[in-house]
Amino acid sequence: MYDSAMVSRRELPDREQRVAALKTAGYNVFGLSAADVYIDLLTDSGTGTMSTDQWAALLGGDESYAGSESFERLEQAVTDVLGFERIVPAHQGRGAEHLLYGALVDDGDVVVANTHFDTTRAHVAEAGGRPADCPVVDAFDTDAAGPFKGNLDIEAARERAAAVGADRVPAVVVTLTNNSVAGQPVSVENVRRARAVADEFDARLIIDGCRFAENAWFVREREPGFEETPIPAIVREQLAPADAVVVSGKKDGLVNVGGFITVGDDEDDLFGRLRERAILYEGFYTYGGMAGRDMAAMAVGLREAVDPGYLDHRIGQVRTLADMLERRDVPVYRPVGGHAVYVDAGVALPHIPREQFPGQALVCAAYREGGVRGVELGGFAFPGTDRPEFVRLALPRRRYHREHLEHVAETVGAAVDRGTALSGLEVVSQPDREALRHFSATLRPVD
Repeated sequence: MYDSAMVSRRELPDREQRVAALKTAGYNVFGLSAADVYIDLLTDSGTGTMSTDQWAALLGGDESYAGSESFERLEQAVTDVLGFERIVPAHQGRGAEHLLYGALVDDGDVVVANTHFDTTRAHVAEAGGRPADCPVVDAFDTDAAGPFKGNLDIEAARERAAAVGADRVPAVVVTLTNNSVAGQPVSVENVRRARAVADEFDARLIIDGCRFAENAWFVREREPGFEETPIPAIVREQLAPADAVVVSGKKDGLVNVGGFITVGDDEDDLFGRLRERAILYEGFYTYGGMAGRDMAAMAVGLREAVDPGYLDHRIGQVRTLADMLERRDVPVYRPVGGHAVYVDAGVALPHIPREQFPGQALVCAAYREGGVRGVELGGFAFPGTDRPEFVRLALPRRRYHREHLEHVAETVGAAVDRGTALSGLEVVSQPDREALRHFSATLRPVD
């Protein structure tokens, strides 16, 4: 249970304002002003509410350029919570990815993963590599009921690695929970098997641990042998096989900015190379683009994230929203993941062909109906793939209440009810780096 220590007023712009704002934004909700958004489910990254203990730590932040007390507190929190002793901070998760994959990947390399998310995919490609996704067979089957649909397909990963040769596979990546697969969890057993694949090809096992606490909650709920294991112990167990863990603190660090890479055994001095890259691209290696106050707040947030009461509330709220949506006949991906509800826009809007982006059409409709901002994670965000036309409704941590969830369900339900009146969209302009086009491309309705 939480008490609200600070509140913010929010007004719902009238429908004419919302229609005009959407048109001005080029039918891309990333282009909307936050002032025009009533309930913002665009992302759970950096959008949550910090605790009073975090605010207290922030006010006592040490802003020394090198070796600050705030860095030492963050370093100790990572050791205590994640089980790794060496860290390289970055300004956020994608900054950490830039450091890591720039140090690991060479031209022509292949990086195998359960599923690359957008920035991970882009950083692998930017370094000259090719991302290879190996999700389990039922990952995108919205009717399948597997407990760990975020897992890496071990045999597929082994085959992809063998096809290019051990000298061309620098890393096997496991993202937990698997954001690209509807926030589905990964089992501890799967992480251990991924470790074995990495060893076969003399590759590093990298864990994208942005949602390490949420994944641990699912492990305790679903994986045999962990039913009575405390969450903090599961966190360390699921990360222990990794050579390095990359974290956006804006998720389970419970802060608004910041990230880091933490490194385990290090025979070829990856840690040293990361620190040198940090100096070049982020800042000195004991702050990495973060202020001392932000590191201090994250040190507290990492500890709060493994509290069972917090996680019960967090994941319970996501499930409550999914239930509310289903009662309004909105097609929801099941089982529900840890940080968001994923709506199947391909089922909701079957008359809109994939090339006209039904997911993006539903995102725009939800904003027009009730000022709710979600994000498309289908053919528009991931061009050239056959992923379902998902719309992600990501819940910020400790921010919204039941009344907000009810408004979201009513709004998205109304948008689906109007489905046959909705038209598809076409791209007007997009950046050269197509893998990241959903952040800045503009669109228009198809006549």
